[in-house]
Amino acid sequence: MKTPNTCAAIYQTHHAADDAVKRLQKAGFEITKISVIGNDYHTEEHVVGYYNTDDRMKAWGKIGAFWGGLWGILVGAAFFVIPGVGPMVIAGPLVSAIVGGLEGAAIVGGMSALGAGMASMGIPKNSIVRYEESLSAGSFLLLYNSTEDDVAAVAKVLLEKTDHDGVETHNKSAAR
Repeated sequence: MKTPNTCAAIYQTHHAADDAVKRLQKAGFEITKISVIGNDYHTEEHVVGYYNTDDRMKAWGKIGAFWGGLWGILVGAAFFVIPGVGPMVIAGPLVSAIVGGLEGAAIVGGMSALGAGMASMGIPKNSIVRYEESLSAGSFLLLYNSTEDDVAAVAKVLLEKTDHDGVETHNKSAAR
């Protein structure tokens, strides 16, 4: 069994995160392995509602078009209020990891549901704390998760060419 490898990149704006997703998609990366997390709903333009039809979730608010576009191409979408981190909008396979952790009561060691989901992708606790702090400050986090040994490293090279605030790779076997 191959171990998960994850490439994580932090972005200050939704435009930069969107550009990174498009670059990965254009380069042939599997869109089903990309997750985007953000909380940019604490602005003067408040979200007034959410709805879900089939597998597509929509939101009204300042960056509703950004999330709507991501929800159209990424697998899974959710809105969580995470204690200590705040309201988070998440698109991609990280949603399944979080929901699986909640259903199985797998949240341990004082980790949030978001942290437990990231830990299941091989991200170490010290990085999770840093990512949650960035998210609380309004940044966006992009995760590319794969079991292929070199894919996370190749994603890192591509994402380092974007307008990021940090790009790292994590290997689940190294995080143990």
